[in-house]
Amino acid sequence: MADDVFKALADPTRRAILDELRERDGQTLFELCGRLAMRHGSSASRQAISQHLAVLEAAGLVRTRREGRYKFHDFDPAPLEHLLDRWLGDDGDDGSAVAPDGRD
Repeated sequence: MADDVFKALADPTRRAILDELRERDGQTLFELCGRLAMRHGSSASRQAISQHLAVLEAAGLVRTRREGRYKFHDFDPAPLEHLLDRWLGDDGDDGSAVAPDGRD
């Protein structure tokens, strides 16, 4: 799963999509395309943005929900939180561990 997250974050367009969803959740593809064009100068087609959203969804960074004929996209920070916890989280280490050679 971590590999999917890193792959998803590697692309600047996908990072821009996450920025937009972080600022305002619940956007449709049409809304996202408009915001990306206006705010980021993106000229990507709706099909390209849809494919980027699919990669973000596969990585768990975007959740979708349908209401009638509309599909709304929401940012899900949980995969990022798991990655940060992996390296920065409290693992119970109070810093008093002894080095393998017996020195502090």
